[in-house]
Amino acid sequence: MAGNDWINSYLEAILDAGGAAGEISAAAGGGSGVAGASGEKRDKSSLMLRERGRFSPARYFVEEVISGFDETDLYKTWVRTSAMRSPQERNTRLENMSWRIWNLARKKKQHQEREEARQYAAADFSEDLSEGEKGENSNEPSIHDERTMTRMPRIGSTDAIEAWASQHKDKKLYIVLISIHGLIRGENMELGRDSDTGGQVKYVVELARALGSTPGIYRVDLLTRQISAPDVDWSYGEPTEMLSPICSENFGHEMGESSGAYIVRIPFGPRDKYIPKEHLWPYIQEFVDGALVHIVQMSKVLGEQVGSGQPVWPVVIHGHYADAGDSAALLSGALNVPMVFTGHSLGRDKLEQILKQGRQTRDEINATYKIMRRIEAEELCLDASEIIITSTRQEIEQQWGLYDGFDLTMARKLRARIKRGVSCFGRYMPRMIAIPPGMEFSHIAPHDVDLDGEAGNEDDSASPDPPIWADIMRFFSNPRKPMILALARPDPKKNITTLIKAFGEHRELRNLANLTLIMGNRDVIDEMSSTNAAVLTSVLKLIDKYDLYGQVAYPKHHKQSEVPDIYRLAARTKGVFINCAFIEPFGLTLIEAAAYGLPMVATRNGGPVDIHRVLDNGILVDPHNQNEIAEALYKLVSDKHLWAQCRQNGLKNIHQFSWPEHCKNYLSRVGTLKPRHPRWQKSNDATEISEADSPEDSLRDVHDISLNLKLSLDSEKSGSKEGNSNIVRRHLEDAVQKLSISVSASSVEGLSENVRWPSLCGRKHIIVIAVDSVQDADFVQIIKNIFEASSYRRLSCSVGFVLSTSKSISEIHALLISGGIETSDFDAFICNSGSDLCYPSSSSEDMLSPAELPFMIDLDYHTQIEYRWGGEGLRKTLIRWAAEKNSESGQNVIVEDEESSSTYCISFKVTNTEAASPVKEIRRTMRIQALRCHVLYSHDGSKLNVIPVLASRSQALRYLYIRWGVELSNMTVVVGESGDTDYESLLGGVHKTIILKGSFNAVPNQVHAARSYSLQDVVSFEKPGLASVEGYGPDNLKSALQKFGILKD
Repeated sequence: MAGNDWINSYLEAILDAGGAAGEISAAAGGGSGVAGASGEKRDKSSLMLRERGRFSPARYFVEEVISGFDETDLYKTWVRTSAMRSPQERNTRLENMSWRIWNLARKKKQHQEREEARQYAAADFSEDLSEGEKGENSNEPSIHDERTMTRMPRIGSTDAIEAWASQHKDKKLYIVLISIHGLIRGENMELGRDSDTGGQVKYVVELARALGSTPGIYRVDLLTRQISAPDVDWSYGEPTEMLSPICSENFGHEMGESSGAYIVRIPFGPRDKYIPKEHLWPYIQEFVDGALVHIVQMSKVLGEQVGSGQPVWPVVIHGHYADAGDSAALLSGALNVPMVFTGHSLGRDKLEQILKQGRQTRDEINATYKIMRRIEAEELCLDASEIIITSTRQEIEQQWGLYDGFDLTMARKLRARIKRGVSCFGRYMPRMIAIPPGMEFSHIAPHDVDLDGEAGNEDDSASPDPPIWADIMRFFSNPRKPMILALARPDPKKNITTLIKAFGEHRELRNLANLTLIMGNRDVIDEMSSTNAAVLTSVLKLIDKYDLYGQVAYPKHHKQSEVPDIYRLAARTKGVFINCAFIEPFGLTLIEAAAYGLPMVATRNGGPVDIHRVLDNGILVDPHNQNEIAEALYKLVSDKHLWAQCRQNGLKNIHQFSWPEHCKNYLSRVGTLKPRHPRWQKSNDATEISEADSPEDSLRDVHDISLNLKLSLDSEKSGSKEGNSNIVRRHLEDAVQKLSISVSASSVEGLSENVRWPSLCGRKHIIVIAVDSVQDADFVQIIKNIFEASSYRRLSCSVGFVLSTSKSISEIHALLISGGIETSDFDAFICNSGSDLCYPSSSSEDMLSPAELPFMIDLDYHTQIEYRWGGEGLRKTLIRWAAEKNSESGQNVIVEDEESSSTYCISFKVTNTEAASPVKEIRRTMRIQALRCHVLYSHDGSKLNVIPVLASRSQALRYLYIRWGVELSNMTVVVGESGDTDYESLLGGVHKTIILKGSFNAVPNQVHAARSYSLQDVVSFEKPGLASVEGYGPDNLKSALQKFGILKD
């Protein structure tokens, strides 16, 4: 292909014939024509390069497709573009066409990968569900079906809502919402202040307020960040703010001491800085820890009020946007509570849009927006969520379809199998549900209008006009003309510049109407963010270019409370509301404008499509076509009858977007979720054990928390792997039976002698040893030195120790014995990368033989992490994947390690790390097949552990807090300079961290190098609770522990 003349001509055309065509031809493999000049450095003065600098988007995309796409499509594009005469037209057209070809090539590759995944799934699916999987014979409509909106009944009447209220009024539900970026408060929201304080802030506050006023909901907490920065209002530093309830007879219900809706601000990150969302990632773990403490405490408080003394756990944790979704996933895993997610906007879609603009490379985009970390968070939300709530079907089909973890066809097949009660072999897809955003209409009274006059029956003529009216009208030379209203922050994706071009170049529209741009609040343009300042500067230049003075208003300030007055002013002038964003996820302003009687012109990309389908109150346009935008606006403002019909349609149908309707739909979906919560909630709290507890209660608690697991050293060394697995399983069954017999026969005295609660319950401080980057000999010495450094506290039993590693419990035991360390020196062992939690056995009498290991394994922990675990279905897929990798490389690169595997850990030995697949590739392969898991390599790359998706060593620490009351802030985690795949999660959080530095740290294996994002993007090495120590000598360790107040000077 590289030698074809037509390719060289095509590449020449892209670089305008005088650029570096030879260089690209060389990249394509050389050949005839201009390829021979590839070694020369030509003058790069083409129009494309002059306009955009050294980066050419056309060149970038064509280089991408040259390497592996069908030449037929390239040839077709070349034929079309070769007919163009104008070099400038050719450059613009080629940029667009080459992007489309590249996009098709990428989608073709994704399609092939997903087809392979479906074939693997079909091989596992033993039952023929060809009809049912298509959803054709299902009585339940598919949530992804385009016919869903017409087939699902809606509640729109007062009687129906009252019936709903009567049915659910006795429930006392607790709901947690999370939205951590931007400035969030209940009143006078500063919408448009920056790119983080926009429609999402308004949405989550009003959702919390509406849910808090809904029958059956006792309390709603909206968790966000506490900000005490000097450049923001003091109200954002208040720990708690109660949201005033909605005044509606349909929503009134009995209030309790802690009932209602609240904004709860969790301190995390720098206390005195307001941080944009792109830079919040290093502090997510800290937020999760703080939120966890709040939820646990609030659940206990609510339990005392309405739970008969038992904790009232959240019925759901709902994350909004990727950062909050990542947090919600971790909280959901820690608490074993269902998770719901709303993306608002999605990272993969944003990446597509920015790449299409051709202004930045992928690396530049990632550096600016931390887009790869955001995408991984959204993939995790697909792994962890029970329900994904979208505002439109377009978001489901086109935006979520870009993700590895969601496939529409696979989702339908799995839904059909679940309905028939057929095994899905560990595969899972979250439910996608489109629920339009809500709005409160009780305070809105639209004006009547007179089609033949200037205005209709308005408020009392004696009442003064709102001040904002004068601020807008002063811009206009003729303020009586219809007003075209745009309400959007100055962000490139809002497409404001195209709107001004459309208005400025359509003379009839300019003569007939005025344009009002409400672009947030500003004082000095130079003090705005660079992106917002650039957009606003472009707006001012275009106004000057088209001489629009007297026709365009762009006030500097407005209050959120004045937005309704702005809508009313536009309606009074018989104006039109416009949203021409490149893509609009929600379109909430369109609903607001319709409630005030404004027809709309809106983008046909995203939410406005569904809004228009319901309201039928305007015209949809292509946001890239300024002529189409101008014609739609002109049509509405010039045709009075069309304007009146659109206005009437909007007012008639607007009730379908009310908050009562939204909350009803929301709760009806949440109500279908299987309740999940910590399983031990009926047993006595570990910190409240007294001598008065009955023997029956104590025995039940012991049976609940753990099982004496006896792992035979002989069995690990014996026979075949299959035989070993059977022996371990048999010993487990024997231990269960033996424990049951001992529980039924023992007395209280016997209980106190043979079984005790984990000793870490009474510890003031816990030191977690999680050093992955050293050899075993150094590791043993580090343990001994830590013991020596804290010997005084250790003797007083105020300091406890936890060992955290990727090793199995038998490997840990062998290591400790070889180093002369007793297992009883530790309070707990987090093993198999966080998939198992063990405690040292309190007695040797239960041992089946001297060769066995006496440990108690916490079965309650397994109930916490088993969510979405694929089990045997996942294991079979991994073994098949490993076999394919071994076949491709011609050697056994990765081999299953049954001896190190456990019920919730599938372990593999890696014999050749150079040929091993990176973690992101394995995750992607599993996600495409709808298998949810957490993939981790050991530091040296010799071990690969696959564990439940919400299990990890950091999550195990949170479990110790929830189960045993061990304060996270009283934990100190000791790590090396690098670690296993989950190393980054051990550095964040409210616990203290000690990093051991020195040459004893081995260099991490190259398998860890292929990261989607850098460690610095997600870890803050400047947090107050982090200390570095040179070496691991006892004195240095003691100094670090004294710094954190664990040891006294």
